[in-house]
Amino acid sequence: MPRRGNIEVRNIQPDAKYNSVLAARLINKIMLNGKKATAESIVYGALEIIGQQEKKDPLPVLEQAIKNATPLLEVKPRRVGGATYQVPVEVRAGRDTTLAMRWIINATRARSGRSMSEKLAAELSSAALGQGAAVKRREDTHKMAEANRAFAHYRW
Repeated sequence: MPRRGNIEVRNIQPDAKYNSVLAARLINKIMLNGKKATAESIVYGALEIIGQQEKKDPLPVLEQAIKNATPLLEVKPRRVGGATYQVPVEVRAGRDTTLAMRWIINATRARSGRSMSEKLAAELSSAALGQGAAVKRREDTHKMAEANRAFAHYRW
């Protein structure tokens, strides 16, 4: 973070197939070592699998999965008088979807077997239904923030 000035937020172009900024961001998050074509094939394959399973447009499933995994609160460490407290704070606007995507991708990579597209499709489907590891991670984060609500007055 710069000491002076603001960080200029880049505008991400919508993806080619679904014309969705959310899908483009997911592709960019999955991409490793600059291999965008591979990341696109993974995401598009997963959305195709979801479309075949649900027999409808897969974009609402993706949006619902991201929405269900998006945290409202998180804890940040704050040092006060030699002790470090976990202070609950609200998640910033851009960070919330980034965290949700990161948790979904990490949960996808942790799943065993099958191809990455199938694992991503399974994780997105379960997250859209309010289940899965990414949604559990969100609930754990909320529980931690609720447990440390007594330290909310240390918020800065």
